[in-house]
Amino acid sequence: MFDLSGKVALVTGGSRGIGRGIAIKLAAQGARVVITYINGSEAARKVVAEIEAAGGKAEADQFDVGNFDAADQAVAEIAKRAGGLDILVANAGISIDSLLLRLREEDLDRTLAVNVKGAIACARAAIKPMIRAKAGRLIFLSSVVGERGNPGQTAYCASKAALLGVTKALAREYASRNITANAITPGYISTDMTGDLNEDQQKAMLAAVPLARPGSVDDIAAAVVYLASNEASYVTGQTLRVNGGMYM
Repeated sequence: MFDLSGKVALVTGGSRGIGRGIAIKLAAQGARVVITYINGSEAARKVVAEIEAAGGKAEADQFDVGNFDAADQAVAEIAKRAGGLDILVANAGISIDSLLLRLREEDLDRTLAVNVKGAIACARAAIKPMIRAKAGRLIFLSSVVGERGNPGQTAYCASKAALLGVTKALAREYASRNITANAITPGYISTDMTGDLNEDQQKAMLAAVPLARPGSVDDIAAAVVYLASNEASYVTGQTLRVNGGMYM
């Protein structure tokens, strides 16, 4: 099951955290993986080396998804170089937290540029080779806070909620071309970012999770593999909540 042999997958923001885990899991299922990054070339090289050491195929490409034209061009070039593009995982994202009264316009603009415009730019470029191939998978990494909200994260919540609308629009727009579009909304996942929270913050988050534990990067990666596979060919326009019951 979930065999991705012969598929080409692009994972934006794939050099660390959830993106790294997704890239490694897709490669383990046989996909040729291209990861993107904006900073941290060494981390990106390590992910590629880890995949190759396990017998997989991977490469890294540096560009800023927050630059619409650059992202569109870079994805098109990746697809041309790889001979096609079967799977796009729009994972790259940033969070600039602030209470609304302290939110700076430039922080809002940057958040929307990376999290929303970047995902749309990559999807637009990826869809072209998918149309030619008459198949494709678009997978957007949203967040539980895009559904339930969170104080101090107005910009981030807005960007992640927007991805759910993008998902539904593209699912309807390209279903006739055998291209599916789905979103994943992770909850409290153990990453370097959540590891920086203090003990009280972690306890507060866990209190909202019925399963009473944080999720793992592998939990998210497994959901991506499913949505990328043939087994999910009849699933489109959906939001897969991987959150331990944090939001139902």
